Amino acid sequence: MSYAERGALLLILLLAAALRLNGVAFGLPSLNDPDEPLFMMTALEMLRNHSLNPGWFGHPATITLYCLALIDVAVAAVGMASGRFADMQALTSAVYADPGILFLPARLFIVACGVLCVFLTWRIGRQLGGTRLGLVAAALLAANAVHLQYSQIIRTDIQATVFMLLCVQSVIAIAREGKRSDYLLAGLFLGLSMATKWPAALVALAPIAAGLNRARSDPGAIRRLLLFGIAGAATLFLASPFLLLDYPTVIRDLGGEARPIHPGATGGGFLANLAWYVRHPLLMSLGPVGLALVLFGLVWAPLRNRLFAVAVLPPLLGFLIVISLQALRWERWIVPILPFLALAGAAAIGQVVDFARTRVQRPLPWLESALTLVLLAPMVATALAATAERNNDTRQTAAAWARAHIPTDRSILIEHAGFDLVQGPWRLLFPIGTAGCVDVRKVLSGHIRYSRVETLRAGSPVVDLGHVAPARIESCRADYAIFTHYDVYALDPRTFANELALYRALLAGSQEQLVLRPVPGVRSGPVVRIVRLPRRT
Repeated sequence: MSYAERGALLLILLLAAALRLNGVAFGLPSLNDPDEPLFMMTALEMLRNHSLNPGWFGHPATITLYCLALIDVAVAAVGMASGRFADMQALTSAVYADPGILFLPARLFIVACGVLCVFLTWRIGRQLGGTRLGLVAAALLAANAVHLQYSQIIRTDIQATVFMLLCVQSVIAIAREGKRSDYLLAGLFLGLSMATKWPAALVALAPIAAGLNRARSDPGAIRRLLLFGIAGAATLFLASPFLLLDYPTVIRDLGGEARPIHPGATGGGFLANLAWYVRHPLLMSLGPVGLALVLFGLVWAPLRNRLFAVAVLPPLLGFLIVISLQALRWERWIVPILPFLALAGAAAIGQVVDFARTRVQRPLPWLESALTLVLLAPMVATALAATAERNNDTRQTAAAWARAHIPTDRSILIEHAGFDLVQGPWRLLFPIGTAGCVDVRKVLSGHIRYSRVETLRAGSPVVDLGHVAPARIESCRADYAIFTHYDVYALDPRTFANELALYRALLAGSQEQLVLRPVPGVRSGPVVRIVRLPRRT
């Protein structure tokens, strides 16, 4: 590798790290992402139970949960060695008061995984088409706003993508040499990616395509493909043995994940979902020119580059088809294909540059860098704007209004993990399914376990007022309420008539105090309604 390439790669990785570290503590001590507590509470529960069984396998998230448990142990060790915490009980109490103690180090781990994705994209691009393809693809991923966002959240998507990219690296080796060790490594990384997130199994399409392509001239390729499958299955169950040992929980959790509707995320069929992914997360993060280049690259690159056709195209198309077929649609589901899209975009830029050089019959050494920078500028601007929005969330604005306007002797019903209100003087209520609305401080002082939350929510997709047991709705009476989910249900009143009925039962006679809406370029978050509820008669 030349010094110029090393320098360019270092700058790209520094850009990726800087963008992902900027605002990484967004929301804390509140937890704006509803799934972050799921992962962290599950990891803490493993430590408290002295067990390697996560007890939850919806993603299945096993590798991520093990990593989070190790991070928790490291934070505890440093905290106790420095005298900040006397013991684990003191640490746990501190975390329930300020989740950022554990959540920020865990987010930094995900940031590192995001930067590693950028590095692996460079390596794959370099192997597929040389230095310029690798560097341009890495730069495009480094500045992608969607990839950046999920590199700041404790979830499985980014870590699963790391293992998928490592698998694709082995696929390139299979296509070139086809050694047994290449198939074994591909199987190893397939198993690790599946143990992190189930849909990552689709990366298996790449080694299968490479193996079948080799089989035309190498009869032993089929046997080695079987070895790849065995290695993948063995790694999956070695990395997550409780998939077999606790299979009833696996079946229960998979059933809970297969929901036909979800407030704000219900799909509209294959074509509607595909159009939504293109028009929203892809167009937003790539920009119109970037999206056009990616689409061109997806058509042109496989025709001109057999390695691209077997290593990149199968998992990319497989993912896009499968997520578009689902009943639900989530922005985060495109995260694993973003490195592949970056490779397609880089290939398209390279083709445009080659065409221009042919036309003018001159080297044009600056053209590729100029085109990349022109494409990167709006992507970086979008990423920075999205970061600024996350750091100015409607829920934190609502909390600031509450501190300034709600009298200290009042009670407040909240629907989000508003830890920034816990230290306030009010009595806080939080809805948890069959338990009705519970006193937040009492629950936190008892160090509530995630297994208990799962039991109380009784399989409901979200924890909010709309999923409180109707017989327990009166337990949610408070002086004020801060609603963060009401408007999502109101957008589809026919589907969510039962949920809306619970809100309206509580809202009868209330007085609206403030409505906060997300504003593009200014603030993000849900529509928040602060209401003054009527006194009990």
